[in-house]
Amino acid sequence: MNEEIVKRRATVHDVARAAGVSLATVDRVLNGRPGVRAVTAEKVEQAIAQLGFSRDLNASLMARARDLNVVFFIPDGTNEFMDSLAEAVQRRSPLALADRIHLSMRRVKALDAAGLVSGLNQLDAHSCDCAVIVSSDEPEVLAAIDAAHRRGVAVMTLVSDLPGSARRNFIGIDNGAAGRTAASLMGRFLPQGGKVAVVAGSLHLRDHAERLEGFRAALGAEFGAIEIIGPLEGHDERTETAAIIARLLADHADLGGLYNLGAGNAGLVAALEASGRSGDLRVIAHELTPTTRAGLRSGAIDVVLDQNPDGEIREAIAAARALALDASRTAATDPIEIGIFLRDNLR
Repeated sequence: MNEEIVKRRATVHDVARAAGVSLATVDRVLNGRPGVRAVTAEKVEQAIAQLGFSRDLNASLMARARDLNVVFFIPDGTNEFMDSLAEAVQRRSPLALADRIHLSMRRVKALDAAGLVSGLNQLDAHSCDCAVIVSSDEPEVLAAIDAAHRRGVAVMTLVSDLPGSARRNFIGIDNGAAGRTAASLMGRFLPQGGKVAVVAGSLHLRDHAERLEGFRAALGAEFGAIEIIGPLEGHDERTETAAIIARLLADHADLGGLYNLGAGNAGLVAALEASGRSGDLRVIAHELTPTTRAGLRSGAIDVVLDQNPDGEIREAIAAARALALDASRTAATDPIEIGIFLRDNLR
């Protein structure tokens, strides 16, 4: 191998010369297109590895005949965190346009699998390079993702993963770890044990199911004196969540804690304040929104576990660009860290 090539950044021309193939063949291998014999593809892969070749995605983007088109499907409704994701997409759209990345967004009814499926089925590779979705784990959604993948549209999951599908990447926190974190905090809040109620949005959402699994496992392993009530599903709606919390407080006068692993926190805070028990229970919620900030300040909520919506959208855009320009490789993204907020460290 020519040492001078190794010292400078290798190009596709260097790869073609080292493998003894044409530039067109290298392009087919890099983009996973058919028409290359296995032995030839292996030669190209060996040359790539020996040269340490990596594609300059910015240069590749500028060389494209059209802009990169990324569509975000964000649930609509009263979920403030989803509004934060939508705001992050809008905020980053002008910055993305400077890199010839066009972002568009469709708000779909929360937990409406049919609506999401209809939207995915309308996408084609000529007008959309990548779709980024937030979805529950439903068979029809998995089938729509697989169909989009076959049409040449890369699909990524955001916030809640669908690993049984042909999705190319997942952007979000480790939700099992989030549930374990909530259990560790709750166990320390209630060292003598007691009753803790759990409210979920929907256990058809994998992120909610994983949080619940982590919460249960950590409590069982370290804090066996805590009894779990529920989970009850509030479907991430404030009014439904408020009704559930009010009923729990009425039925369990000795309730020691609440863990809301989904949304609907406006309803949670309203029910606590209406009951007169705000501040008496240890309460853990998810996502730092105006409502949960206010809940932390008032003492209605003790801890908020956050996943940085702006950071998630930033990583989703980076991964979409990488997948669209180099479909043969896995997009590498920075992990989304779990933020832990109390009244004391609010910015």
